Amino acid sequence: MPDKAASTGRATPKRPASGRYTAPIPREKKVSPPWYPWVLVGLLLLGLAVIVVNYAGIFWSATNWALIGGIGAILISTIMATRYR
Repeated sequence: MPDKAASTGRATPKRPASGRYTAPIPREKKVSPPWYPWVLVGLLLLGLAVIVVNYAGIFWSATNWALIGGIGAILISTIMATRYR
């Protein structure tokens, strides 16, 4: 006896509805504050500047802590960029 799922062309049978509905988040709540992109770009540029100054040795001798701080600032700005609305 052929299966109903096979006769409709579906690979798996359709699941019944769960009865729970989650409303979408309103558009007003998905807006980032106006300062958000400025902080994002500022952290990115600060991290880049710290790395360049660290390697050039302009203000201090090259240290790993300055490099870690610069990479950390860039990482934080990257995470912020993924959450920007």
